[in-house]
Amino acid sequence: MVKQWFKSGSPWIWMTGGAVSISLISVLGLLAMIAWKGLSFFWPSEVVQFELEGSIAKQTVIGEVYDRELVPKTRLAATGIDVSEFEKEEIERLLIKTGNREYVDLDFRWILETDIKNKTAPAALAVFERSKNGNFYGYVESVIKDGNPVEGDKIEALHELVERAVDLNDEALDLQNGDIGHINYALERLRLKEKGYLLDNALTDERVAELAQERAELRAQYGVLEKDLFALRKQAKRDHVTVKDMRGEVVTIPMYQVLDVWFPNDMGFFAKLGHYFVQLGKFVSDDPREANTEGGVFPAIFGTVFMVMLMAVIVTPFGVVAAIYLHEYAAKNAITKMIRIAVINLAGVPSIVYGVFGLGFFVYMLGGSLDQLFYPESSPTPVFGTPGVMWSALTLAILTLPVVIVSTEEGLSRIPSTVRDGSLALGATKVETLWRIIIPMASPAIMTGLILAVARAAGEVAPLMLVGVVKMAPTLPLDGNFPYFHLDRKFMHLGFHIYDVGFQSPNVEAARPLVYATAFLLVSVIITLNITAIGIRNHLREKFRSLEH
Repeated sequence: MVKQWFKSGSPWIWMTGGAVSISLISVLGLLAMIAWKGLSFFWPSEVVQFELEGSIAKQTVIGEVYDRELVPKTRLAATGIDVSEFEKEEIERLLIKTGNREYVDLDFRWILETDIKNKTAPAALAVFERSKNGNFYGYVESVIKDGNPVEGDKIEALHELVERAVDLNDEALDLQNGDIGHINYALERLRLKEKGYLLDNALTDERVAELAQERAELRAQYGVLEKDLFALRKQAKRDHVTVKDMRGEVVTIPMYQVLDVWFPNDMGFFAKLGHYFVQLGKFVSDDPREANTEGGVFPAIFGTVFMVMLMAVIVTPFGVVAAIYLHEYAAKNAITKMIRIAVINLAGVPSIVYGVFGLGFFVYMLGGSLDQLFYPESSPTPVFGTPGVMWSALTLAILTLPVVIVSTEEGLSRIPSTVRDGSLALGATKVETLWRIIIPMASPAIMTGLILAVARAAGEVAPLMLVGVVKMAPTLPLDGNFPYFHLDRKFMHLGFHIYDVGFQSPNVEAARPLVYATAFLLVSVIITLNITAIGIRNHLREKFRSLEH
């Protein structure tokens, strides 16, 4: 009976199904763990006040409980801590995020449970999110508005002033990056234009006067906007808040440095839920701060999506044309066979090799030649002769090209030869047959190749480190300055952001949850791109299904 069961093949079916199930559960479990560790970071945690005394001097510590662990007594005794009077073999210690970075050596510290004499969570404890030096914990003493202390409800006034300061800072930033940025860009273009005239020996007195007049007009506009910018900054700096910290000292915090303030110990569930989504929105939409350990990741999201879409636009036509030539036109000889073997082998080349190739060929050779031919006035500053988003897209296009070629060729091979013969018999040319019949029928296979290419390209990091990605990009590759798409600029990438925050950060504990959050975001971006492509593929499959019959 058992022998017949094995001969029927049922055990192998069950083993295959079990392996697929285990793999699926593992993947979903991994994603759930990453999501939990990353997204839980934005939930407003309880802020605790500890009174400590024992193995350390008597002091007060205010902060969030970040982690817990059990430490053997023998290990503590080996470090010189007297724990002989405690009966437990293991003693718990807590990792506390204390913030107030400018007044303490480290904003994370371990404390032993044996040193805790008192532990409270006062409702009056405030958390200040600042634009630099991280969070600040303490008790609000007074709120200074226009140089005068606020009478009455200090907390309500504090929230109003924080909102006002954030609005003023945003307005100043928009002015600086918008109108003032346009003027700076125009002045730089004028400088390059003048240098170009000089190199061509075409800098006449008329052109000098014309350029001088344009500069004068731009600088006059710049002066007006600069006054508006300074006025906004002055308004943002006139308010303050005084806070009593864990040292018992009163610290003055300028309101323009405060991004948000909340009282987590005094918040209900729905208030915490609303705050959670606000912080999550900031993470997705804000720029990074504090060496990427604070703030958001919007430039990295934009850079990742922009580069992948540019790569898709480049690799799809080249891959489809190459596959059509190999399948429809190339003769079945040894050379064609060698080309197919080379294409398949290209898929196994390490990605860092593509990065080295992209740096040498695209950046130095091709980009340097473009600078010499079209941008001599920019010398010695390179334009395209330096890593940028275009070279990154081209490098990843070559990396993913074999996937698109193989997938498209497989799709072409599944189309019956009778379809081609019937089209030709009705009087259509070969080009018309390809364009109207073959390519539409193969479009689902083309989209499959594109899906695989996007999935691989979005997660690649090693080659991008050589050809365009950076830790911090001051401007996006897309802005309001002509020609709007600046393919020569460097960009940020979610994959490199994970590497930088996780392994290059000076503050490991603060960076750890951001690594999980960014990893989950990168997976979400890849899934979103893939779902979009799969939806297009399914639509094309249904649209051209009638051609198969």
